[in-house]
Amino acid sequence: MEESMGEGESKAVVVGSLKAVQELVENGDEMPQNYIYRDNNNSSNDYGPPVDLNVPLTTEIPLIDFAQLISSSSSELHKLRSALSQWGCFQVVNHGIEDSFLDEVRKLSREFFHLPMVEKQKYARPLDGLEGYGNDMVLFENQHLDWTDRLYLLVSPKDEQKLKFWPENPESFRNMLYDYSARLRQIEEQLLKSIARSLSVPDDCFLNQFGERKKMYARFNYYPPCPRPDLVLGLKPHGDGSGITILLQDKEVEGLQFLKDNQWFRVPIIPHALLVNIGDQLEIMSNGILKSPVHKVFTNSERERNTLAMFCSPDIAKDIEPMEELVDDERPRLYKKVRNYKETYFHYYQQGKRPIDAVRI
Repeated sequence: MEESMGEGESKAVVVGSLKAVQELVENGDEMPQNYIYRDNNNSSNDYGPPVDLNVPLTTEIPLIDFAQLISSSSSELHKLRSALSQWGCFQVVNHGIEDSFLDEVRKLSREFFHLPMVEKQKYARPLDGLEGYGNDMVLFENQHLDWTDRLYLLVSPKDEQKLKFWPENPESFRNMLYDYSARLRQIEEQLLKSIARSLSVPDDCFLNQFGERKKMYARFNYYPPCPRPDLVLGLKPHGDGSGITILLQDKEVEGLQFLKDNQWFRVPIIPHALLVNIGDQLEIMSNGILKSPVHKVFTNSERERNTLAMFCSPDIAKDIEPMEELVDDERPRLYKKVRNYKETYFHYYQQGKRPIDAVRI
C-alpha cells in the first residue's frame, strides 16, 4: 500500500533521477509532463481512468477489534476472513499502541520532510538503490511519475539496517522508529496467526513461510499539495508486493482509494486506527483466498498529506507457494512456487503491471 516495497538491489537499468516533488512545489516550477495523465485515459492498466475526482467514500471496509481477534473471538475471526477475501483490507482498532505515540510518529515524520533540502539530502537514495530519501526510481522513458517524496528504510532484520539513511534530525526520529517497528512486529505476528485461524489452518502456517529473517520496511510518504489533482496521482494503481502492509494514515487528509468489483472507493480516516492490507505474497500462500487489493493515492490541491506504510514480508531465501491445506480439487493450485518475489517488483510496478500475474499457473 502506498507503493509496495522491493528486496535487494534493483536489476533494472536506471535511466534518470528526479527533483523532489516538494522542491517543485516550493520553487513554483512548471509541472513535468511525466506526472500528467493526458486526457486521463493513457494508463497502462485495466483499472479505468487513472484520475477520478468523483470516487465515493465507503463505510464498508471492516473494522476489526484487535483485542477480540487475538482472543480468538469466532465473530471477529469470521469478520477477518470476510474482510480479506472481499476487500483484502481492514482497519484495526484496540491494537495497544497509544494515540499519543501515533501522533508523535506523525509529528516526527512531518518534521523530517520540512527540514531544509540540504539536510534531507544527507540521507538521499542512491540512483540505483531503494533505501533513503527520494522519490520514483526512473526505469523507463515516458514513465508515469508519482506525486510523492518518501523516506524508505529497512528496519528488520536489525543486522541488515543501513543506518546511514536513518535521519538523526529530528533528534528522536531513530528511537521513534525503533519503538514503532518493535510494536508492529508483535502486531504482525498476531495478525498472521489470526489470519491462519480464520482459514482453519495451523496458527504458525504463515509465520513458518515468513521465516526467521522476515523483512520489515518503513516507507514515510509525503504528498505535497498538487496544482492539478484532476491529472496527477500520488501513487499509481498497484497491489503491494509484501506479505501484509500496515499503514498509519494522515490524521486529517484523505488520499487512499481501493478497487473492489471494478469500482474505486475512497478510504475513510479513523485517526488512531491502523489500516492493514494483504500483499501479493500472502495471496499466493493462501492460494488466492486472500486478496491483494489494487489501490492508489489521489492528491490534494490545498493540503499536504503524510502517511507511514510498514511492509512485512517473508525472508527472501524462503520459497513462497500455496499451502497444501488450501489446495484441493475444488480449488486447484493457482500459483507457482517463487523465491525472492520482489526482486523485480519495482520494474513491474513502474510499468503499471501486476507482478503476481507472472506467477499464476
